Amino acid sequence: MTVIKHKEQRVGILIDVQNMYHCAKNLYQARVNFREILKTAVAGRKLIRAIAYVISTETGEEKQFFEALVRLGIETRMKPLKTFYGGMKKADWDVGMAIDAVRMSNFLDVVVIISGDGDFIPLVEYLKNQGRQIEAIAFGKSCSAELKNTVDDFVDLDEGAEQYLLKR
Repeated sequence: MTVIKHKEQRVGILIDVQNMYHCAKNLYQARVNFREILKTAVAGRKLIRAIAYVISTETGEEKQFFEALVRLGIETRMKPLKTFYGGMKKADWDVGMAIDAVRMSNFLDVVVIISGDGDFIPLVEYLKNQGRQIEAIAFGKSCSAELKNTVDDFVDLDEGAEQYLLKR
């Protein structure tokens, strides 16, 4: 299927920061260049909203990174890292991202999910049934194959990875 992208499309972008961070670190020992990914996601269309879902730690060492996202025009939704009995740590934004996507979808033509997480497949199917064009951007090597096949368009960051990465 050929996906049409034109300048009048209203675009909303949802960024799963943890997913992108861990993929770039594990695959390339690098950091993500969110400026370039944002440009690719917008693709010359009307950006309505871009939201990054981030995790804060007790040390606050990520504060400068969060401020850099805001300078790029990306809103941040923050959740603290939870430490459970036994030392297990968890922070998950999947439900929050899905709720925001559904809430915003009436004002958008296109929803871009920047994540390779297959947990978003039911969201993608729902939004497509609502008439929205759904695109995903992720590192193909670590992206759910089913997610790639479910979205209308998939941008594989592994192709031209140097553009989307910052060396450590």
